[in-house]
Amino acid sequence: MACIAQMAPAKLRRMRETGLVHHCLELLSPLGATSSRRMFGGHALYIDGLCVALIIREVLYLKVDDANRAAFEQARCRPFTYTGKNDAVHMLSYYSAPEEAMESPADMAAWARRALAAAVSARAKAPAKKKAPAGKAAPRVARRARTPAS
Repeated sequence: MACIAQMAPAKLRRMRETGLVHHCLELLSPLGATSSRRMFGGHALYIDGLCVALIIREVLYLKVDDANRAAFEQARCRPFTYTGKNDAVHMLSYYSAPEEAMESPADMAAWARRALAAAVSARAKAPAKKKAPAGKAAPRVARRARTPAS
């Protein structure tokens, strides 16, 4: 068994990420069924199938919208940004969680409710997805035309 000091840095980072993902899922779990999926080099966290949070570079970012953005800004939370092509800075609708909420399920509950409300609102505003075709129709069998009996 290798000691922690001998482990590769990438493996240690994955272990920390996994621990953080589980911790955050536990913090969000009072609001519904939680799940996670690897995404954008981090993780997306879901409550009842709605994406409510991201973990990027070991920081939890909660979903925001116009109705709750001011509360996050007042708590001095930072927006999630990334640099794209041509050094353009993009800001998504996610803000870091307040530090005190990361250690207190009771404190996190109020912030998670805001994130869930923002996710519900975003889903309601999203255009309806077109249904994918159910599959190709079964091939038609050519039938010979019947000729009248003479």
